[in-house]
Amino acid sequence: MRVYILVVDDEPDVEALFRQHFRRDLRDGRFLMEFALSAPLALQRATEIRDAALILVLSDINMPGMSGLEMLPIVRAARPDVPVIMITAYADADTKRKALENGAADLLTKPIDFAALRRQIDSRLEQTA
Repeated sequence: MRVYILVVDDEPDVEALFRQHFRRDLRDGRFLMEFALSAPLALQRATEIRDAALILVLSDINMPGMSGLEMLPIVRAARPDVPVIMITAYADADTKRKALENGAADLLTKPIDFAALRRQIDSRLEQTA
């Protein structure tokens, strides 16, 4: 079974950063990563991925148009089986509270601690095995 992680961020360089940090996993086929440059595109992909397991959504909070916090309850309603981890450069207490109240599994701050993120991904992979 193919396993997907969906990364949502309006910054195009985020894809290269994630692909670099997870290059071995991607090369070895442990999981696939898809990237969406906006919340509406992410919502579309989250509902389309049915031929494989979508195991995690990683979403930036601050994006033009629909923010990650606005997308969060919609994606959680559409895919309650998929945890969503929010990512922000501004991890104040109010933002963290809003994210967790709306169903986020966690909130990561930029710069991203990729070792911690890897542990969360490994945990999700173990649950789907």
